[in-house]
Amino acid sequence: MAWDCATGSGQAAIGLAEHFAQIVATDASAAQLAAALAHPHVRYRQASADASGLAPQSVQLVTVAQALHWLDRPGFYAEARRVLVRGGVVAVWCYGLFELGAGLDEPIHAFYERTVGPYWPPERALVDSGYRTIDFPFAELPLPPVTMEAELTLTELGGYLGTWSAVLRYRSATGHDPVAPLLDRLGPEWGGPERRRLARWPLAIRAGRVAA
Repeated sequence: MAWDCATGSGQAAIGLAEHFAQIVATDASAAQLAAALAHPHVRYRQASADASGLAPQSVQLVTVAQALHWLDRPGFYAEARRVLVRGGVVAVWCYGLFELGAGLDEPIHAFYERTVGPYWPPERALVDSGYRTIDFPFAELPLPPVTMEAELTLTELGGYLGTWSAVLRYRSATGHDPVAPLLDRLGPEWGGPERRRLARWPLAIRAGRVAA
């Protein structure tokens, strides 16, 4: 069994279902859980990261996707040690800015760092560091590079950018949408509204075992 903490939409939990017979996916937010994707091997429950309600030594893997920087980490680490079997694994990962290629990356970097950069919450710095500045008190495992990929139209890219917390804060603070001008700038280089371009998000992963 695996425990996916801070599950959000449940996509990470559903990915785990290919490898585990039972997944318990938790989130502190009832709204997040209501929007989660259903799967026969995934059981959702509302719980905090430091009080999962799982039995001691009942899971083989604990995962956190793009959320460790929001958690009470000492409390979560203690809970992970409690619920994991001996030799069980904790795996956490995050992703920062995506890559599209020459001619597109430069304006997107400027948008990320300068246009909406002042509106990122302080915790975003932990993501930008690839979680390397976060304490991680487990025996770390070597991992190969992993990249998440998706083919996006320019409209879909705009929809994704609109979910960024910094963009939402920018809109709230200024009353203006910063995404539309960026899409206008990217348009000539993109190659048409129907064209799909490959976006790549290199994942920063830290994984380790609890003491046997």
